[in-house]
Amino acid sequence: MKRLAIISLIVFGFFACSINQSKTSEESKISDKALSTETDSVAFTLGHSYGSNLEHRFPELDPYLIAKGVIAAYEGEDNALYPTPMAADNAIRTYIQKIDAQKNQENLKKGLEFLEQNAKKEGVQVTESGLQYLVMEQGSGEKPTAASTVRVHYHGTTIDGEVFDSSVNRGEPAQFPLNGVIKGWTEGLQLMPVGSKYKFFIPSDLAYGPRGQGQQIGPNSALIFEVELLEIIK
Repeated sequence: MKRLAIISLIVFGFFACSINQSKTSEESKISDKALSTETDSVAFTLGHSYGSNLEHRFPELDPYLIAKGVIAAYEGEDNALYPTPMAADNAIRTYIQKIDAQKNQENLKKGLEFLEQNAKKEGVQVTESGLQYLVMEQGSGEKPTAASTVRVHYHGTTIDGEVFDSSVNRGEPAQFPLNGVIKGWTEGLQLMPVGSKYKFFIPSDLAYGPRGQGQQIGPNSALIFEVELLEIIK
């Protein structure tokens, strides 16, 4: 149970361990230990896995203080900052809510500014909903409806160019019902005759909105997709 509680603290970010603490270069460094056993390797891998998640979720947190919190918990030390689990949970929850609100606003502003400038570029068309698209190749086949299932190749990136999903990179086309994808796809693919390749610039409200999607698509993120419509399945 004690170990499960420690893992739970790791997932929530160890905010309690990072308040009003400072480190010196010597005091905060974790000594290098040889990974000589399977247990050692699992311990390191567990820390690395959670560290990767935390770095993406809370890049502003000090990893040395996170490690210090783990060690303190393993050694049975009380959390003097937040003496009860409820107090610690409340502090972490408040912090997460504050950070999420900031990221929501930052992403929304960044996306709107990008789309405003992108709409001025040659060839970019804007629909009534705010979806932007660029015709890269125009096919001559049938257009799908919102009830269609389609086979496509696609390449999805953030507006910063980070690839988050790509059937092109996987080398395998994907199949989707258009009534089961984000609004920008549902609307955009209905504009495309089979054989076309379009580039879509999708506002956050036509993508994943304030909830985001996974680690790579933050809340209120505008997205970019290159989509090639290969076939209407039905």
